[in-house]
Amino acid sequence: MGPCKEEDASVPSKESGSVRITRRLGDSPRQRGSLTGETCPDLFELSDGNFAVIGTDRTEELDALLPDDAARADYERIVVITRDTLLRAKRDIPEA
Repeated sequence: MGPCKEEDASVPSKESGSVRITRRLGDSPRQRGSLTGETCPDLFELSDGNFAVIGTDRTEELDALLPDDAARADYERIVVITRDTLLRAKRDIPEA
C-alpha cells in the first residue's frame, strides 16, 4: 500500500510553526485515576484540525500484525492508548 493521502496529517516537523494544542479530548489523567497525573495516555485536538496522541510506542511489536490494507510511513509510529482513555474522549470527538 502506498503512502497516506495528502489530506491526512502531514509529515511531522521538529518546528511546530503555528500549530497549537487547542483542547484535551476526554478527561485528564488525574480525572481518570492517575496518582501523579503526569505520565498517562492523552488525546489533544490541534489548531490545524489534526489530533495528537500520547501513548505507548508499540510499533516494533504491532507493525507485522497490521492488516494487508494498512501501512505506515517510516516517520509514523503505532501508539497504544487505554480503552478508557479513548472512551472518555469519545464525547469530545467531533462528528465531522
